[in-house]
Amino acid sequence: MLQLIHQKENSVSFRKGVVLCAALCFFSFVDKGISPRLQQKMEAAVQSTFVLEDFQLDHIAVSKKLDERTAVALGGDNLFQINSNGNRVGYVYLGQAPSMKNVFDYVVLFNPDMSIKKSKVLIYREDYGRQIGSQRWLKQFIGKTSGDPLDYGKNIDAISGATISAKSMTKAVQEVLSSMAILKAASIL
Repeated sequence: MLQLIHQKENSVSFRKGVVLCAALCFFSFVDKGISPRLQQKMEAAVQSTFVLEDFQLDHIAVSKKLDERTAVALGGDNLFQINSNGNRVGYVYLGQAPSMKNVFDYVVLFNPDMSIKKSKVLIYREDYGRQIGSQRWLKQFIGKTSGDPLDYGKNIDAISGATISAKSMTKAVQEVLSSMAILKAASIL
């Protein structure tokens, strides 16, 4: 009798294990979207930059064909129109760029005229190079539009100790600007 109970317990444990493995496999293939932490940081950046109490982030859908023409990927959960009280306030692009060994998450916030209102590093995952998150360095991008050249070390200041991340952020902002110009030309924005 004791052996029968032990076999039944093993069978139940085995079935639970199979269900757990199946669930893990299923969720590993599901698009995870934006993590709650990143979503919260993005919303805080929008709120503080545009000084808004009440706003919505409305996802902007970009077709696969148009997305293939842009320098940055726009087909996911990374481009939003910012609306408040029925008015368009601006746009926000959420992206990732490479650092020395990892990637960092950033946002570029746009005015309605497509000039940069602010850029911000949201999550930086390295021990070195955090200087790119300083607003003193990032303010160089404010007011830039798609026609403005961004040349690291020339019209964008270099950062000692953060060369890879700073170059990466400069390139990322330049690519976001050129991609937004393509969307504007296609009457998406």
